[in-house]
Amino acid sequence: MADPEPITRYNPPELGEPPGYSHIVEVSRGRMIFMAGQTAVDADGNVVGKGDFPAQAAQVFRNISLALTARGYDASNLVKLTVFLTDMNNLAAYREARNRFFATVRPAAAPAITLVEVSKLYGPDFLIEIEAIAAA
Repeated sequence: MADPEPITRYNPPELGEPPGYSHIVEVSRGRMIFMAGQTAVDADGNVVGKGDFPAQAAQVFRNISLALTARGYDASNLVKLTVFLTDMNNLAAYREARNRFFATVRPAAAPAITLVEVSKLYGPDFLIEIEAIAAA
């Protein structure tokens, strides 16, 4: 019997088809990385897109990509995201940025995702923060 894929995504029909994520992600072997919450800062620590949610979301996914690349990973290795938004009215813009990011790999990745609205993040100018777990 061949070894199973190291990352398998499941969507039991009883749970319905999720829009852009997976209900279950199984990691059967390999290594994992845990990424601290990423915000919309550049390499110099400056806030990118102050007051501009789409710009902040793009920067957050850019930072996630840079962190993954630094360890030899890409978007296909993501197995879990926890997304924090300060305003759920930005959900559509978040999904657009997320879908662009995951479309950078084939097949498009679909990690398990938890998304919550919070009253504030650690910096007053931040509108989104995402922490991630990746496996290979």
